[in-house]
Amino acid sequence: MTKRRIPSLLASAALLAMLVAVSAPSSAADLRVGFTQDALTLDPANHRKRETETIIRNIYDGVMTQAANGEVLPELVESFRQIDPTTYEAVLRRNVKFHSGEPMTAEDIKFTFDRLTKDKAMGGETSPRQSLLGPLQDTIVVDAHTVRFKLKEPWPVFPRMLPVQEVVSKAWVTRVGDAALAGQANGTGPFRLVEWRRGDSIIMERFADYYGGTPAIPPAGPARVDRAIFKIIPENASRVAALLAGEVEIINEVPIHMIGQIERSGRARIAKANGTRTFFIALNVTKPPFNDVRVRRAANHAVDKKLLIDKLLGGAATSVAGVLSPESFGFKPGIREYRHDPEQARKLMAEAGLSGGVDVTIDTEGAFKDQAEAIAAMLTRVGIRAKVQVWEGAVLTPVWRAQNKTRDMYLSSWGSGALDPTGIFVPTLKTKDRGNSSGYSNAEVDRLLTLADGELDPAKRADMYHQAERIVAEEAPWLFLWVPQDIYAISNRVRGWEPGSDSRINLHRAHFVN
Repeated sequence: MTKRRIPSLLASAALLAMLVAVSAPSSAADLRVGFTQDALTLDPANHRKRETETIIRNIYDGVMTQAANGEVLPELVESFRQIDPTTYEAVLRRNVKFHSGEPMTAEDIKFTFDRLTKDKAMGGETSPRQSLLGPLQDTIVVDAHTVRFKLKEPWPVFPRMLPVQEVVSKAWVTRVGDAALAGQANGTGPFRLVEWRRGDSIIMERFADYYGGTPAIPPAGPARVDRAIFKIIPENASRVAALLAGEVEIINEVPIHMIGQIERSGRARIAKANGTRTFFIALNVTKPPFNDVRVRRAANHAVDKKLLIDKLLGGAATSVAGVLSPESFGFKPGIREYRHDPEQARKLMAEAGLSGGVDVTIDTEGAFKDQAEAIAAMLTRVGIRAKVQVWEGAVLTPVWRAQNKTRDMYLSSWGSGALDPTGIFVPTLKTKDRGNSSGYSNAEVDRLLTLADGELDPAKRADMYHQAERIVAEEAPWLFLWVPQDIYAISNRVRGWEPGSDSRINLHRAHFVN
């Protein structure tokens, strides 16, 4: 999860005043993004981090891309079609070059996807992105400009997973070695890498021979600025200050309490996009007190989500009754909603033999401490006496991913960039899957998720997810919370970029106005 340290308002104001006084805008040829996190690597196959994906996606293109409205479109290919339930065919664009000047061919596509999916194909290691391509069995070269993707079994979500798999050059990777990709880049994207100053900035320049990107998202053509620079600014106040001082033109993760300040400045505007990350508290169902469904339901009734969204999130979130975002495929209304009802919560606690209450701990990261403490106070009022323990994410995640779970509650989230249930429902709630923090297990839910994963009829598939979500809502292995909006600020000088639900900042079409 992304850390969001929020300083005091006075500190923020002081820092803003200082930076505005001493800073001046630079050349309009440089488009700069104040970004929360540095890339972990520049190797498209060796990460599972959205922030890293955002940076890489400006250097590398994919077989498919995703529009701001979520539509999946051909990018490096001129056509993409399904031949049969387990076979897809892509015909490549003819004028695509890597930044090295070499033309892209079907061999590069095969090499890329073999590297992603084959065991130990990434310099002796297996790509951490392997599971994102599900049952992809082989990538077959038909001719120099045609490839076929062969799946072991039907998997209708496959096209939606392609926008986040970038194509690398077989010849170049073979020449420099897999390890070199961590800090070097040779993509087909609108910008080529100039320099990576780790912890400070990633500098890219316009690739003059860029084929133009998908014509389905006009205007196609080379990038419209000379350079794109991601400046790494983790601190919220410093990021906002840099925007208002003209040091950067776009920032991500705008803190709620600074929106008004940005809007009043006259220098920038706020832009929001519905997020794809569902927030919840995983309840450890493998031990007391949350092995009793009555206590889990009591916890859900205890929390006033509307109040929390209004006061802590500035109204910029959507309450969820279950697992899926309202934007997701398969979402249907009618899932049981736990209304805020402290009396019902106390009644359920008494039925569970806990009228005297119980002591529990909510684990979370520092970025969500305020939210966790507010929830803890609401739980305490109904007899679930909760305290909050803050952890480093690198330590906390393995604790809750272990099969033998010893903790009580975990304020967490899970992203589903493809907005398909297979990206969130399966890993977090299928028995013993990789993100199943609660330890939840239900044979019927497992059956429905397995069937849905291979169902080709969209209506039947959506019904299966809905049935599974109804069961999960009743059994309440989570305290169901919300899907926040992603909040950005954009300089008034910038046009051609608006945020989308995939959290990417693709600068290909961004440009300046006088």
